Amino acid sequence: MASEDTGDPYIFVTDTLPPDPRFLPPLANGLLGWRVYDDIMHMGGVYNGMGGDCHRADVPCPLAVRMRMEEEGKHTYSLDTRTGLFTHSLSTASVCVSQTFYAHRHYPNLLVMEVLVVRQVTSQEPITVQLDSSFSPHSKDISFQEAPDYKGGKHIFGQTQTSEVPGGSRPSVHLIWTPVVPSVTLLPEQSQSRWGFLVAVGGTEERAQSWYDTGLQLMASGNLRPSHNRAWAELWLGSRVEIAGEEPMSRALIGCLFYLLSAFPSLDQTGAAFGGVSPGGLSNGGQGQDYWGHVFWDQDTWMYPSIALFYPSLARTVLEYRVRTLEGARANAEQQGYRGLKFPWESAVSGREVCPEDIYGEQEIHINGDVIQAFQHYFYLTQDLSMFREGRGSEVVWGVADYWVSRVTWNPEDQSYHIKGVMPPDEYYQNVDDSVFTNTVAKNSLEFAVELAALLQQNPAPPEWQQVAERLHIPFDTHLQYHPEFKGYQKGGVVKQADVVLLGYPLGLPMSSEVRRNDLEAYEPVTDPRGPAMTWGMFAVAWLELGDTEKGQKLLEKCYENIQGPFQVWSESSDGSGAVNFLTGMGGFLQAVLFGYTGFRVQRDSLSFSPVLSGAIAELSVTGVSYLGNKLNWLVKGEEISVKLWPPQGHDGKTFDLEVVLKASGTRIPLKPGQTVTFPREAGELRRRDSAHSC
Repeated sequence: MASEDTGDPYIFVTDTLPPDPRFLPPLANGLLGWRVYDDIMHMGGVYNGMGGDCHRADVPCPLAVRMRMEEEGKHTYSLDTRTGLFTHSLSTASVCVSQTFYAHRHYPNLLVMEVLVVRQVTSQEPITVQLDSSFSPHSKDISFQEAPDYKGGKHIFGQTQTSEVPGGSRPSVHLIWTPVVPSVTLLPEQSQSRWGFLVAVGGTEERAQSWYDTGLQLMASGNLRPSHNRAWAELWLGSRVEIAGEEPMSRALIGCLFYLLSAFPSLDQTGAAFGGVSPGGLSNGGQGQDYWGHVFWDQDTWMYPSIALFYPSLARTVLEYRVRTLEGARANAEQQGYRGLKFPWESAVSGREVCPEDIYGEQEIHINGDVIQAFQHYFYLTQDLSMFREGRGSEVVWGVADYWVSRVTWNPEDQSYHIKGVMPPDEYYQNVDDSVFTNTVAKNSLEFAVELAALLQQNPAPPEWQQVAERLHIPFDTHLQYHPEFKGYQKGGVVKQADVVLLGYPLGLPMSSEVRRNDLEAYEPVTDPRGPAMTWGMFAVAWLELGDTEKGQKLLEKCYENIQGPFQVWSESSDGSGAVNFLTGMGGFLQAVLFGYTGFRVQRDSLSFSPVLSGAIAELSVTGVSYLGNKLNWLVKGEEISVKLWPPQGHDGKTFDLEVVLKASGTRIPLKPGQTVTFPREAGELRRRDSAHSC
C-alpha cells in the first residue's frame, strides 16, 4: 500500500486500500456516520437494546458500492479533508472515471455518491462502468418495511426493536434513496457524463421526504456538492492548526481536526438535538464494537477542549447533550443511594447507565467532575451565563455538587473528607480510596458550583459545598514529593493510561515544577505501552510545560504508532487493536499541540499562553482561536508571537475588548480588530481590557 505525496497535506492519497477495512476513512457530519464502502451506517441518537445491551442501531447504507471496469487502469483513492470528499479514481488511456462519496456538511440528513465518466480520447465506443453493490435493506436492530417509492426513490422504514430503558421510546428511521443501477454507460456521442445518487434519512416519513426533496433540488440546480464544500470551507476558515516542520506531524494534526470536526454538527445546525460523541465516532459503535457507540468522559475531557477553543457554539452542543440527560443522571444517583446527579460512565440517550459491566458505572465516578470541567471550560472561554440560566447548566453544576457532598466520608482523625470505593481513570485498579484524580475533579467542580452560585445570584451556595472542597483530601507524598495515584498505591505499580499526569493539565492543580517533574518521572516508565492512544499526548503537554521540548516531542511522536494507513485513521492501541477512528486519541494529540506548544490555559479571567517550539515544529499557526466572543489568529515563529484580532463577525453574542499582558515585563498591548500585533515569545495572558490586572 503506497501513499502518494500530492504536495497538499490536506489530501490523503493512496493507490491501494488498506487491507483491514476498519481503517477505511469514516465520513460523518454530526448526525450520520459511515465508513466508506460499508453496508451499514449509523444515525446520531438511534440506539437499540436495553441497558447494557444498548448499542448504535445498524442502518443499512445504499451507497455500499464499489466501482470497476473491465479495462485495466490506474486506481487512486483520496480523502480530501478540506471538503470531506472521498474519491476513487480509475484512469486508462481512453477514460477517467471517478466515484465520490460525502456526508453532506450543510444538510446532515443526506449522504451522496457521484460518478463522473470523462473520455480521454475521441471515440465512438460506449464506455460502461460497473457499480457493484453489497447493500441489503435489512438490519438486525431495526425491523424495516417497504413503503411506496417516492419520486423515483426507494423507501423503507422501521423502528428499533428494544428501548434503552423500560417504557422508553424506540426511534423510527425512514430511508429514501436513489436506486443504484448495476452499471452506468457513457454513450458514444457523449464526452462526459455525471450520475448522482442520494440517501435521505429521517425520523419520520415527512422528514425523510423533505430531505430527499432538498437533495433533488440541489442536484437539479448544480448546488449539491458546492453547498457541501462551502460548509466545510466555513469550518476550516475558523479552525486551523498548521506547522512548519515535519510532514507526519502536519498530516496528523490535519487528520485529527478533520475527524473531530466531522463528529460535530455544522455551525448552522447547533440548535438541533446532538447525540454526543463516542470514542469511535458515528461511523462505528454497533453491537460488540467500538464501545457500542456510547458516550464516555472521552467526549468531555479529550475531544471537547480543542473544539471549544475554536467553536464555543459547537462545544455548547456537548453541554446541551448532558443537560438532556439530567433526569437519567438523577435516577443513577438515587439508585446508588446519593443525592444530586450521577452521570453515567457510558451514556446513550436517556442518561441512565448503559455500561455492560456494572463496576465501571458504580465506581468510575470521576465522570461527574469531567462533565463539570467542560461546563467550566466553556464559561471561562465565553462568559456566557445563558447556558447556565436558560440552558439549565446550573442544574448540572449544582446537581453534581450535591452528589459529591453526599458521596464523601468525613474522617475526624485527619479532619478531612475522603471519597472511597472508586475506580480511577487508570482502570487497572478498582475499589480504591482517594483517587487523586477523582478527588481533584470533585474539588474543582465544588469550587465552580460556589463560583457560579455567586454569579447567578439566584440562591446562595450551600456552605457544605465550600466546606467539602476545602477539606477534601488530595493524596500527596511529602517525602517523595509526588502524588500517589490513590491511597495505598505503591510507587512503580503499572498503570493503564494517563491519570496523575492530568493533574497539572487539564485540571490545573497547583504544584511546583519539581512535583510536576516527579509525577512524570514516576508514572511515565510504568505506563503500559499498549494502553490507549491519548496518554502520551498528556505526558507531552507536561514536558513542554516544563520546557523540555525534546522529551515532549519524543512522547508526542509515540502517537504516530496509532495512526493506521494512508487515511490517518487512529486505532486505540498501537498494534491496531481496540476502537478505530479513535477520536479520543486524536483529541489527546490535538490538545498536546494546541495547549502544549502554545501553552494555552483557560483560566477564570484570562487565556494564558507560554509558547515553545521544537525541531519538529519550527513555526506554529493557529487560526480562529475563540475567546470572549472574539476570533484571533496566533503565529509563533522564532522568538516572536503575532496575534491578529478578527474584525467583528456579525453574530449576536456578546464580545469584549481584549489586550495581551506579558508576564515578565507587565507590558499591556491592546488588540484592535483587523490589526496584527507582534511581541517577544514569552509567557503572558489574553484578557478583557477592562479587567483588573496584577503582575
